[in-house]
Amino acid sequence: MNTKSVLGVAEVNDILTAARAEAERHGWAVAIAVVDDGGHPLGLLRLDGAPPSSAYMSTEKARTSALGRRESKAYEDMINGGRYAFLSAPLAGTLEGAVPIVVDGQCVGAVGVSGVKSDQDAQIAKAGAASVTQRAA
Repeated sequence: MNTKSVLGVAEVNDILTAARAEAERHGWAVAIAVVDDGGHPLGLLRLDGAPPSSAYMSTEKARTSALGRRESKAYEDMINGGRYAFLSAPLAGTLEGAVPIVVDGQCVGAVGVSGVKSDQDAQIAKAGAASVTQRAA
């Protein structure tokens, strides 16, 4: 039987803390969501000034990234590249701003961010994910 790492409360808190620090360093009001490998919510933080919709979008971006095992930007790029049929996929967060969390070659979850420009959302998500992936390396 195979085994793999899972995100615990400590890792979720580390991810949220690192992502929050990156957002606050730039003065960005965002929502940050962490999900497990099945896209189920483990943590959510909406910073002061972030719109309510950002909480929903950050979670959906994270879910998309976890289920697809890739950055949510990949789906946005596919659609923008002409694969319009992908719009009917049962994923609501097909926009840049979420990254998978990979430990020992296995996706253990994802971080999604919403509230600023898409590349800035992704920058924050990557900072959060790095808090776990660098420690595991």
